[in-house]
Amino acid sequence: MRAFSEKSSGIITSLDLKKRHVQIGYWCLFALLAVISTICLFPPLWVFMSSFKDLKEFLTVPPTIIPRSFHPEKVIEVWKTLRFATYYRNTIVMAIGELIFCIFVNGLAGYVISRLRPKGASLYYKLVLWTMMLPASISMVPLFKLFIDFPWLHFSMLNTYVPMWLMAGANAFNVMLFKNFFDTIPDSYVEAARIDGCSDLGIFAKIIMPLSVPILIVVAIFSVNFSWEAFFWPYLVIRDKKLDTVAVQLFKMKSSGFSEDKYMIALLFSILPPALVFIFFQKYMIQGITMSGIKG
Repeated sequence: MRAFSEKSSGIITSLDLKKRHVQIGYWCLFALLAVISTICLFPPLWVFMSSFKDLKEFLTVPPTIIPRSFHPEKVIEVWKTLRFATYYRNTIVMAIGELIFCIFVNGLAGYVISRLRPKGASLYYKLVLWTMMLPASISMVPLFKLFIDFPWLHFSMLNTYVPMWLMAGANAFNVMLFKNFFDTIPDSYVEAARIDGCSDLGIFAKIIMPLSVPILIVVAIFSVNFSWEAFFWPYLVIRDKKLDTVAVQLFKMKSSGFSEDKYMIALLFSILPPALVFIFFQKYMIQGITMSGIKG
């Protein structure tokens, strides 16, 4: 309760907590959230604990929560046997490309709508938002045909990460995040830069982007997590096994007859990086989304 001793704003203040019914409601809500958090944390914790069991214990019914046998050497064995370093590298390369396209293309789109406001910008922004309501299945066949045979130039983008990079640069949600955040930047900064002779692109690079670190972190986290768990398009356009990503390799492992205990270790490898990213950067995510005006 010390955290509320000097709290004077928000839903619950220090004065509210002096009331008995507010205290009861607060602790009931706290208990409910604690139960929900425990339920959400149980699956990844169970994957982590099960990774160190031997196969016999793993198949025991009823299952054991805390392993009776502990085999950390299995983690190194699976890492080397499945060459997970290669799939990590492939996924990181794809994620970096998606991140670059996501920030610069979507950022420029948000900048144009928010600051330059050319004729028809309002209509364009509405069309961008409307695309969020369209089911993704509508665009699958046209996009795949485009990636197989690009119009006029007639080249294929199969066995490359370019299709995923291009799609990351056309994300309506990120355009909305950038646009709403750029709206909060004072006009005086932009006008001062124009008086100094800075071009529109220079204002974007030297003024807007340095002031947009919170939303850049948010978009970067969303982009990296989405890239890491992406399965459909990498599975569809990547035909060379040497270019497989982590998610694609997990699917192929499941259909290749790997034992359940080794598959559980592979799952641990797949969820660990995005989990660490979220743990260390969740504060910046909440701050950036709040400042961009997106309310859930």
